[in-house]
Amino acid sequence: MSSLLKVDNAIKTKVDAFRERITAEAEDLVANFFPKKLLELDNFLKDPILNITELKEIHSEINLTVPDPILFSNLHDGLEAQNAKKRKLEDGGAEDMVTGTKVFVMPGGMMKSNTNLVDLIEKVKPEIRTLIEKCNTVKMWVQLLIPRIEDGNNFGVSIQEETVAELRTVEGEAASYLDQISRYYITRAKLVSKIAKYPHVEDYRRTVTEIDEKEYISLKIIVSELRNQYVTLHDMILKNIEKIKRPRSSNADALY
Repeated sequence: MSSLLKVDNAIKTKVDAFRERITAEAEDLVANFFPKKLLELDNFLKDPILNITELKEIHSEINLTVPDPILFSNLHDGLEAQNAKKRKLEDGGAEDMVTGTKVFVMPGGMMKSNTNLVDLIEKVKPEIRTLIEKCNTVKMWVQLLIPRIEDGNNFGVSIQEETVAELRTVEGEAASYLDQISRYYITRAKLVSKIAKYPHVEDYRRTVTEIDEKEYISLKIIVSELRNQYVTLHDMILKNIEKIKRPRSSNADALY
């Protein structure tokens, strides 16, 4: 192979050192880190913060008061406003008329997020990031163990490929959890903006509490899924570790 492709010895030495480091790190992850982490997450699921029965405890007060109704000082002005609205509807510009209340500044300053959920999210996000990083390391290790392509005797290679596919799936699912958290913040912000603009509509206020409750339940499910993924990966790799590390049997073994 060296005659077909010339590789600098210094670079080859560094690459081999990298492979050895990845191998040592990945084997330690599978043997020690994964089981420790699954037990840690299992204990986290028993924490009181994830076992609130009354979801009202996670509600956050929306400090936006309902303004006093606008009274017309002259009945004629009110009729003119109604006629203007009628003309606008006839012109097809209804959306421009329903403008809501103009919001220049929040009465209590910046509208705070739901602190209960923010604290929980800040605890869950590092766990998601850790799973993605560790899966990436183990995936690289298994990929480096895949031998060159040959005809026949590829059963072990198929196990390696299945393992890589599972690790890639776990990575993708973990990344989707981060997207879910971002979507929660965006959705809640839009609803709070609606409340500021349409303070008389109670449904917007109720929707915010529903969104908060849904996110709390989702966060608990995320922690449970993270634990389950550690369990699944640890079990899958241990059961197939022989084929993962030695995907092809030697010719001597094939004779017996």
